[in-house]
Amino acid sequence: MSILTPLLLRGLTGSARRLPVPRAQVHSRPAREQLGTMDIAIGLTSCFLCFLLPSGWVLSHMDSYTKRG
Repeated sequence: MSILTPLLLRGLTGSARRLPVPRAQVHSRPAREQLGTMDIAIGLTSCFLCFLLPSGWVLSHMDSYTKRG
């Protein structure tokens, strides 16, 4: 390893150290309004349709996928 390598690395990362890092906006207060039953039902249904339905389709047709290859 060359003597100049630490100097080169310090020069490359030096400008990144001076960049301002945005702080996260974390709030610890309770929600302004409570979620209703319909809101929860719509959220759970959309999660089911987006994640579980496609994976269930693949798992139920696994035999046909393995027979092709």
